[in-house]
Amino acid sequence: MRTRKGVRAGQYLALLGYLVFLGFPFLWLISTAFKPARELAGLHPTWIPRHPTLANFRQAFDEQPLLHAALNSLLAALGAAVIAVLIATPMAYVMARRRTALAKAATGWVVVSQAFPFVLVIIPLFLILKNLHLIDSRAGLVMVYVVWALPFALWMLVGHVRAVPTELEEAAAVDGAGRVRTLVSVTAPLLAPGIVATALFAFVSAWNEFFFALVLLKTPQKQTLPVVLTHFIGAEGVADLGPLAAASFLATLPSLVVFAVIQKRITGGMFAGAVKS
Repeated sequence: MRTRKGVRAGQYLALLGYLVFLGFPFLWLISTAFKPARELAGLHPTWIPRHPTLANFRQAFDEQPLLHAALNSLLAALGAAVIAVLIATPMAYVMARRRTALAKAATGWVVVSQAFPFVLVIIPLFLILKNLHLIDSRAGLVMVYVVWALPFALWMLVGHVRAVPTELEEAAAVDGAGRVRTLVSVTAPLLAPGIVATALFAFVSAWNEFFFALVLLKTPQKQTLPVVLTHFIGAEGVADLGPLAAASFLATLPSLVVFAVIQKRITGGMFAGAVKS
């Protein structure tokens, strides 16, 4: 009994340490966003601002086009999430139901491709988009986000498809439904939690992405929010800390709101993909 209690106490301590590790940067970001310039320059930083102010937020909006950049990020993230899910759903269905050697090889390639660093693929992607005249284009950026999100979307949706009992599809086939009708009318509604979870992760990934947007977009009016945030850092590497923290805090809000709104669907989708029929 003592050993079990000790193990459980260790698990709770590890979980508490992990939560502190995750929450500290965000809490410090919020604190910095509301501190006046005098407190930010002080030698003895404090957790809670002594004189909270909204001046950093006003300065951030005055210095950079944050709303326009946020709109660019929103369009790119929504486009990437929708297109990735539309492509990945039928592909995942085929990979899950056709358990051939080719399907297994494709699944293995999907997992391995997640280990590729951005730097490894940026040059081929840049050359391809240049030949297609899609450099400095929102459409080109969405295309890159879709390609980058597809492996994860496929890997996630394959598990959800395998969790759907094949007996339901066989019953639909007996009633005369074809493959496409079965996928749309029978399988897709049961995959809704998984589809929502996959779309959410694709959206958040595209919303927070920085490297591709930095390399592929040159026109200031087309730049996404993560790229615009770097403009608060001067040529000598000195950051305008207050406005940067305020803008960064605002940039994290959409992801937090999306997670809060559909948290139950995410949890249900992830557990559904972990259960096999």
